[in-house]
Amino acid sequence: DAACKNRPLDLVFIIDSSRSVRPEEFEKVKIFLSKMIDTLDVGERTTHVAVMNYASTVKVEFPLQTYFDKASMKEAISHIEPLSTGTMTGLAIQTAMDEVFTEEMGTRPATFNIPKVVIVVTDGRPQDQVQDVAASARTAGIEIYAVGVDRADMQSLRLMASEPLDEHVFYVETYGVIEKLTSKFRETFCAANVCALGTHDCEQVCVSNGGSYLCDCYEGYTLNPDKRTCSAVDMCAPGRHECDQICVSNNGSYVCECYEGYTLNPDKKTCSAMDMCAAGRHDCAQVCLSNDGTYSCDCFEGYTLNPDKKTCSAVDMCAPGRHDCEQVCVRDDLFYTCDCYQGYTLNPDKKTCS
Repeated sequence: DAACKNRPLDLVFIIDSSRSVRPEEFEKVKIFLSKMIDTLDVGERTTHVAVMNYASTVKVEFPLQTYFDKASMKEAISHIEPLSTGTMTGLAIQTAMDEVFTEEMGTRPATFNIPKVVIVVTDGRPQDQVQDVAASARTAGIEIYAVGVDRADMQSLRLMASEPLDEHVFYVETYGVIEKLTSKFRETFCAANVCALGTHDCEQVCVSNGGSYLCDCYEGYTLNPDKRTCSAVDMCAPGRHECDQICVSNNGSYVCECYEGYTLNPDKKTCSAMDMCAAGRHDCAQVCLSNDGTYSCDCFEGYTLNPDKKTCSAVDMCAPGRHDCEQVCVRDDLFYTCDCYQGYTLNPDKKTCS
């Protein structure tokens, strides 16, 4: 019997029928869906299946509560027509959350503890923001498998899939060989896979190992001696990070920051000195001198820097040795003029007297 007694699932197939998927290729996708249904333990008390079709728009071909027998499902799949426009993968996942994974549309209540699973099949690059939508879906408890065919963008598949990625991202060269994935999913969903049954006690990642299993951890975590739980690695330990100046550890990951007077570059790793003399950044009364992420204050000619190193006071330009008047120096704020004693007159040089 090709059908395994898999743990009950609420399983939603989301299939790409954009313009890049040729009609004969779309037929192969439908055959893949039919063969997948053959391997599942479909029924009212076991696995429920929904199929969504998307391009620029999204169409729910049938929700989770429509069919509980394989023959009816496969018949409905055979009549699905391609939509033949863009590739709005994010919109499709959002629609699955809003319109398919609801109790009104046949999703079983959370108290039943039945896994919610999505399998996305696409051959292109999403034309919308799939990363945030997929993250919301995963946070809502939806497990996402991403199947890429031919021209599919691997980075996008990795952004939408659940962890661990090597168990949730699949790629095939052509639609002609997509059926090969049936056995992969059979292994994933069947009872022989202890990890899929949910009877394991791994805190983060369960790795199926024949009829048994091993525990593993997400990147940035390390397996504890109990071989079940995980602890966050200090990602800011020397040699583990790429921060130019300051590394801030963040629960198994890290972010980079900069010293005061520096700003983080767009690469989120390196730092550049800020112009500390930009308007509003300094407290110099007159002149600001920028110096590699810091600054010092100075004064205009005729002023001197006060002990606070910020404000300036006018210099007495008529103090001895500061002027070149022969007889009388007359101070005028920052400047001075020369004058002569009574009985003398100022020469044309404006300095000496006759």
